[in-house]
Order: sequence, then C-alpha cells, then structure tokens
Amino acid sequence: MELRQLRYAVTTADTQSFSRAADMLKVKQSTLSRRVMQLEHRLGIKLFERTTRGAEPTETGRVFLEAARRILIDVEDLQTTARAVNSGEHGRLTIGYCSSLMAGPLRLAFSDYLTRYPDVQFDGIEAGTEKLLNGLQARTIDVVIAPAGNEQSDVQTRPLWSERLMAVLTGENRLHENKRIYWQDLRREVFVVPSNGIGPNLANLLSARLSEQGYRPKIVIQDTSLESAISMVAVNRYITIATEASQGVTWPNLHFREIYDPSGPARLEFALYWREGNQNPALLRFFELIEERYPG
Repeated sequence: MELRQLRYAVTTADTQSFSRAADMLKVKQSTLSRRVMQLEHRLGIKLFERTTRGAEPTETGRVFLEAARRILIDVEDLQTTARAVNSGEHGRLTIGYCSSLMAGPLRLAFSDYLTRYPDVQFDGIEAGTEKLLNGLQARTIDVVIAPAGNEQSDVQTRPLWSERLMAVLTGENRLHENKRIYWQDLRREVFVVPSNGIGPNLANLLSARLSEQGYRPKIVIQDTSLESAISMVAVNRYITIATEASQGVTWPNLHFREIYDPSGPARLEFALYWREGNQNPALLRFFELIEERYPG
C-alpha cells in the first residue's frame, strides 16, 4: 500500500469525482482511477460507488478513508517536524552549567533561547565543572557553560562573559562598612562554599588569592547549593563569595560587597565548551544566539 494511493483515494472522496481529484493532484484521470482500483483490490473492499455523477464513498469506504486521512495528516506532521529538527527549531538540547540562574547573562541566554525556540526540548544540568566536562565527553551533554581555563583535548571553547565577584556577609561583619573590599581584607575570614556547581571553582580561587607562607584560608565545604551556602552566612559564622548573578533575589540581613584586585573589580571569566563534530541543529541555533548576544 502506497501513500500515493491513500492520497488519491482521500482526494477523490473530498471532491467526489475522479476527474476533479486528478485535476487537483495534477495527474491523468486514468492513472488516478487505476491506482484507486488497485487499492480496492488490495484491501478487498469497494471504496466508491461509481456513477455518471461522480464517485461517492461506500459505507465501508468512509471508515477506511477517515483512517487514511489521519495517516496522511500524521505523515505531513512528520515531514514538518523533520524539517524543523533539521533547522534547529525542534529537537533536544542539553546544556550543563554551574553558575547561578537567579540573574545575569546565563539566565538571559537561556531565556532568549527558550523564547526563540519553544519547541526544542531544553534540558539543563547543574553540576561542578569536572562532572559537566565528563558529561560532554560521554556525549550526554551538548554544551557546557563554566569558568574559563578548563580546556581539554577534542573540546572546543570560546570566551563568553565575565561576572563580578562579591563577598557575601552580614551587617555584623567587620568588613561591612568598607567601601571597597580587597582580597587581602578577606584573610582570616572563614568561608563556606558548596561542593557542587561553581563551589569548587570558588574554593580554588580563594586558595589561590589568599594563601601565603604559613597560612591557608579556612574553607568549609558543604554538600549543598550555592544559594543554601549564601543563606548559611546569616548565622554570622561564615562568609562566602559569589558572582553578581546571585543578587537576583533579596537576601534578608545579607550584604553583597564587590571584591577588588589592584587593577579593578575582581571578575570570574566564563567560557563555552562543546565537542568537536557535534552537529546537533539545536546546538547550532544556540551558537547563533550566543554569537548574536556575545560576539566573539
């Protein structure tokens, strides 16, 4: 049974005429009529009553023709979906990230993509950089947004954006009144950072900036999210650092103070990572959006 036969039969039913159906489909009437007869022979039923007035579906034919119509509609939908997948407007995209989604460029990028391509299944995975890059290599993740400086073989990368680094503390902290906080001001503080997401990157940054001869910063690692780590600062036992994106909500009794290097505000650089040869059309559309919003 051919789709063409179904289309000939359904069009004949719609027009109730072999000649009009042939004109509509731009085929010879003899060809269309022969194909419909072959279909009837294969099915073992009579689809049409043929009269001088045209072709009227039989009772049995009506049931079959309605089912055939649904099949043709499904096939057209499949073709439309296939074209949309090929153009990146359908399909699936899996993005790994470790930065906060409360505010900032990451949230804007995701929001833009979801608005522009609502029919793409968008899967977000929040985890530490190492786990995300392992997922990239295992082909369970299409693209990763993480701090720069994690290059690997067979992985492409491009710079994205940078976010200001903030010290998060209570109003009772000795640094609360400082107009500017420099890295050296943070020595002797106790920090709490999460074990997941951007936490390991923050812990490494604190160690690099605050370690000196005979001194290592006190860093408490908690198996929690960055948002929960920030909430723990309210007990006035720890402080933490975060990117400016974490200011997207109100944190009662907590203050965000920008951290400064000698050359200016301290920032954390982010980059895009993806496997070489990944031709997922939905990913290519994401690249177009990134290039549009954050030209390289």
